[in-house]
Amino acid sequence: MMEITDIMRHLPHRYPFLLVDRVLELVPNEHVVAIKNVTMNEPHFPGHFPHHPVMPGVLIIEAMAQAAGLLAFKSSNRDTTENSVIYFVGIDNARFKRPVVPGDQLRLEAKITKNVRGIWKFEARAMVGDQLACEAELMCTIRELD
Repeated sequence: MMEITDIMRHLPHRYPFLLVDRVLELVPNEHVVAIKNVTMNEPHFPGHFPHHPVMPGVLIIEAMAQAAGLLAFKSSNRDTTENSVIYFVGIDNARFKRPVVPGDQLRLEAKITKNVRGIWKFEARAMVGDQLACEAELMCTIRELD
């Protein structure tokens, strides 16, 4: 389990772009289960959409990618520093199955399917309760900043 301070030690993202609130389970080199609490006071909801707030699909994908990035960092056997960053490098087969609205809790799940030359590939999905909200194949890499 990881609380928000642990998450912030591994991800470079900060408000309003940090989209993982808690990690419930993380097994290095296998899988991660994390939570994103969706609240009305997030900055995208006044414009997406004013009379029917829906979390943008790109942010759902980004939340899944951040959870996958945490798994990559924990699986890489390296210390995280302010000079390390995780880049989202690819997405395939993304599908959206239901809208995500304020009050929902996204359960972000990712499992490693491949790691070749520092490119991590994951099967990821976002669930609301027992309903699939989004699924995709994601890729990321960890790089040191100059």
